[in-house]
Amino acid sequence: MPEIILKSAEDIKAMRKACRLASKTLIEAGKMVEPGVSTLEIDDFVYNYTIKHHAIPAPLNYEGYPKSCCISVNEVVCHGIPSKKTILKDGDIVNIDITSILDGWHGDVNATFYCGKPSPDAINLVETTRRCLEIGIAQVRPDARIGDIGAAIQAFAEPRGFSVVRDYVGHGIGRAFHENLQIPHFGRAGHGLRIREGMTFTIEPMINAGDWRLHILDDHWTSVTNDRKWSAQFEHTLVVTKDGCEVMTAFDEPLVHSITPADFKF
Repeated sequence: MPEIILKSAEDIKAMRKACRLASKTLIEAGKMVEPGVSTLEIDDFVYNYTIKHHAIPAPLNYEGYPKSCCISVNEVVCHGIPSKKTILKDGDIVNIDITSILDGWHGDVNATFYCGKPSPDAINLVETTRRCLEIGIAQVRPDARIGDIGAAIQAFAEPRGFSVVRDYVGHGIGRAFHENLQIPHFGRAGHGLRIREGMTFTIEPMINAGDWRLHILDDHWTSVTNDRKWSAQFEHTLVVTKDGCEVMTAFDEPLVHSITPADFKF
């Protein structure tokens, strides 16, 4: 079994700073989601904001990825490459995925934003996905199983008519962008690795309006749904504590171009 890196109190203190920077960067980037804005403009902001705060945008040059964040619009599941040709339109849903490296530690967070006035179907997809993340986080505690997370997400999403992407999973994180721990967003309760205090990982469900299958475009990064139906995603980085978990990328102010969860009734 690959080594699972448990973090010390000092490690967590340092990592928390990277996570807070990532969440603040996402908050500010989300404010740019407006019709007529290109995804490259948002990426340029992310790069400059990150550098200004003495950090590094982790995606930039990661395994050849060419930009500072991933921006995925509508049917793009993940890893959308920002471009001056991708202009946001009224009604789009826009996922912005930020990972910051600060003092050698990574913080990883993403959210799906509404551009202009969303349709009821878009709202249902996005808010279901937001709730899937909350439900997944609620399963995390010492001695629970990794499978509990995915099982809970699947049990919520699928009866609502949505599918859960299988191809990408949450991951361990710390000094490395991706550590040796995988967190599927589907699975069986009571199965999988036992969760331990000091683990740090992401939960980042990708929920599709249609089928879960996807394919990667010729740029070797952008993943889109096979049926071209829309996809949404939310992500947090967390650490397992003695009696539950701490969401290290928790937001210290509401996301704009978003809905307060209490305002959406399932």
